[in-house]
Amino acid sequence: MKAPQISKLILLVAAVCLAFANSASAQARMRGGQVNIPESSIERKGDIGLRAHTNLKLFTPAGGRPAASAAATSGPPFAGYLFETPASLACIYNLVPQSNGCNPSLVTAVSSGGAVSIAIVDAFDDPGAAKDLAKFSRQFGLPPANFKVVFASGARPLNDPGWEIEESLDVQWAHAMAPNAKLYLVEAASNSFYDLFTAETVAASLVAADGGGVVSNSWGGSEFLGENDYDSFFSFPGVVYFASTGDGPGVIYPSASPNVVAVGGTTLSRNPNTGNFIFESAWNSTGGGLSQYEPIPPYQKGSAKVVGTQRGVPDVAAEADPNSGVWVWDSGQGGWYIVGGTSASSPIWAGIVSAAGSNLGSSSAELTMIYRNRGNKADFTDIKSGVCGPWNGNLSLSGYDLCTGVGSPLGYGGK
Repeated sequence: MKAPQISKLILLVAAVCLAFANSASAQARMRGGQVNIPESSIERKGDIGLRAHTNLKLFTPAGGRPAASAAATSGPPFAGYLFETPASLACIYNLVPQSNGCNPSLVTAVSSGGAVSIAIVDAFDDPGAAKDLAKFSRQFGLPPANFKVVFASGARPLNDPGWEIEESLDVQWAHAMAPNAKLYLVEAASNSFYDLFTAETVAASLVAADGGGVVSNSWGGSEFLGENDYDSFFSFPGVVYFASTGDGPGVIYPSASPNVVAVGGTTLSRNPNTGNFIFESAWNSTGGGLSQYEPIPPYQKGSAKVVGTQRGVPDVAAEADPNSGVWVWDSGQGGWYIVGGTSASSPIWAGIVSAAGSNLGSSSAELTMIYRNRGNKADFTDIKSGVCGPWNGNLSLSGYDLCTGVGSPLGYGGK
């Protein structure tokens, strides 16, 4: 065979291999999987008004998690798995210049902000929180975190597997959005509201002592009579509070409190062949609706046509669908996880507000600014598609709605 013929044959084989690789990659992206709910995210009848649950869901691709067989030194983004990285989410939310379709396999620029301290409140202990955060940071090109774990009761709590993944998710994604912020993980002795509210006070004291900051709460429980009495735990001078709205129809507490920024969930859609970001819609499992016990707060008066006389949630939203979830590293539970639920959206928003640097000093001031700027297309993406709520009865429409609030973040303005 002549040299030109050999060259043509090599090119033909290369083209076939590339086509096969692209096909295999597309098949990997589209092969489906299963959403799993950990025990920590299940609420039982006896829990209501007494104990909180996490708001996270885990996505397991068909054939298992890619990290299960990967070398310890490898990590995401894995070929064919278009789940979110710190760079891809920063790209979508315009925290860095948008490029390459915000494809998680291509973009690498990460956020660089973090003007005020962030405290994460969770229950039980994550013994590997610090080392796991360090690995997550190295994997995605984030700077080392200024990070401290604080035991709210003064003693190390017991470990719970579901809450452990929750804590890994919370600290890693708050850091991803605000890598220069001082970050605390405040661990409550248990998931009882009593212990969590104790941790809430400790967390607020820590960030207030740093000159003010934000506190993120990814936990909650069904509303209950008398919940208003606990609203004062989310009112500490110099502190802005965030809370997840839950992963199912209806409203949960503390997101229903007028003293927190209630964060709902969205779905990110990507082209399955190119990996490019297409659009953002309401996640159909996000919590949202009208509170049974909390009246409309002043900052929602402009949305009275939607909420009537009651507190409406959410106020804002961000990525939460486990099918388009975020990467989380947890060594204690076996490596890289794909995680969703509104447990993700609360620390994402807390990090973005920390990085925005406004430091308004209270949730009321923060929410007043958010609602005042809700129509500004440079500050928020108004989510206009998708459904949520009981029987999918809440529609995501132009303007404020009970699935995504005023929308998802776009840059640092208006926050």
